[in-house]
Amino acid sequence: MTDDTLTCPSSQPDMDGAQVLGVVERDGDSAELRYLNATLAVSDAVLDATGNVPPTLVYRFAAPCVSSKCTHFSDGACQLATRIARSLEPTVDGLPPCAVRKTCRWYRQEGAPACHRCPQVVTQVNDAQDPLYAVALPEPEVAQG
Repeated sequence: MTDDTLTCPSSQPDMDGAQVLGVVERDGDSAELRYLNATLAVSDAVLDATGNVPPTLVYRFAAPCVSSKCTHFSDGACQLATRIARSLEPTVDGLPPCAVRKTCRWYRQEGAPACHRCPQVVTQVNDAQDPLYAVALPEPEVAQG
C-alpha cells in the first residue's frame, strides 16, 4: 500500500471521496464514535439528515489522505495520529470494528495504539479543557531563519 491509497479517519465532509465512518454518540461532556459496519458515501441527503446541527458534530468522516497538503502532516507522517497515540488515554482494549482499518493511515503508522484511542476522536471540539482540543491543534511550524 502506498501513501496515496491511505485513508484519513478524521476528514471533513467536503473532501473528495469523503465517507461517513461513524456516528458520534454524546453523553453529557463525553463523546464516543459508533462505527458504521461499512462506510457511507457523503451525499446531500446524509448531510441534510443532521438538520440544524453541523454534520461534523454528528458524524466522523474518512477520506483519502492528502498527505503533505494537510496541516497535520510533516516529516513524512501524520502528526495528529502520533499525538493521539501518545497523548490520549486508551478508551478500548481491542480493535474497534472499523470499516477503513485496512487503508487507515493512523493504523498503518501507529498501529493498535491509535485504534485504542480512535473512538474518542471527534471532528469538532469546542471545549479548550477537553484533552482532544490540545491534541488536535496543529503544531506550529518552526521558523526558517
